[in-house]
Amino acid sequence: MNTYYISNYNIFLQKFLKLIKKILHFLKNHFIICGWKTDFDRVIDGILEANSDLDPTDIVLINNASNEYMELFMSNPKYRMMNYIHGDYIDESVLLRANIKQAAKILILADQSSSYSEMEIDSRTVMTMLTVKKLNKNIYTSAELLDEKFKKYLEVAHCDEVLLTKEYERKLIMNASSGTGVSHVIMDLLSLENKKGILIIDIPESFIGDSFRNLFNYFLNEKGFILIGLLENSGNFFLRRKEALNEAQKNPDISKIVENLKKVKDLKANDSVLIPGFDYIIKKHSRAITVGQQS
Repeated sequence: MNTYYISNYNIFLQKFLKLIKKILHFLKNHFIICGWKTDFDRVIDGILEANSDLDPTDIVLINNASNEYMELFMSNPKYRMMNYIHGDYIDESVLLRANIKQAAKILILADQSSSYSEMEIDSRTVMTMLTVKKLNKNIYTSAELLDEKFKKYLEVAHCDEVLLTKEYERKLIMNASSGTGVSHVIMDLLSLENKKGILIIDIPESFIGDSFRNLFNYFLNEKGFILIGLLENSGNFFLRRKEALNEAQKNPDISKIVENLKKVKDLKANDSVLIPGFDYIIKKHSRAITVGQQS
């Protein structure tokens, strides 16, 4: 490409990024993705595929990847309308530039933008999560860890979803070694191709307090899905805990209040209950874990 055009393109890009910084303050209910990986484009493609209703203009990327890489990445028509901040997401001021207080979701990737050790990567993820929760308790949070021993720190920070990618990989290898073919089954269940596999679906309000049996029959007969379990305490953990705390204190019996408060303390976000039995009662804030094909 002609040097003149490259220079003008870079000037245009810098002006565009400055404009984006101003626009970000007006974003609300957006999705922030922190960190960078060597297969970053594939990660973003997967996110877009899994969230077909997500508008690229509602995505904010924050990372310290090289300017050359991000210029090339942002020039792709698929990603051009995404918002980008070059900076270290562990810095509170950078998160504030992304309007973290008004964001709906955040995903923190195991960052490979610098030569961090695995311990440093996970430590930075935990520290960022603590900052995020301080700035916005209502945001839905997901974070990727390399080492499972850091999981407890994210749980203390009330991270809604913890992604143990290396642990998942290890378990897939273990299962593959058994020669049962289960790894193929798992990949098919997680695949987005043909929109078949595991689907997490909202439960009609009328089934709250009803039996698993009736919900099973509803999904099978009305939707053509097989119900295999429930995802309890779904959504933002802070809101679930606040609601549970208010409910726990309503009982006039002091001993019951103490018992209920203990249950609140042990509350687990997005707790999966697989094959609970047909007599199991559907709780509030549950979602259905099903296997089927999206329409």
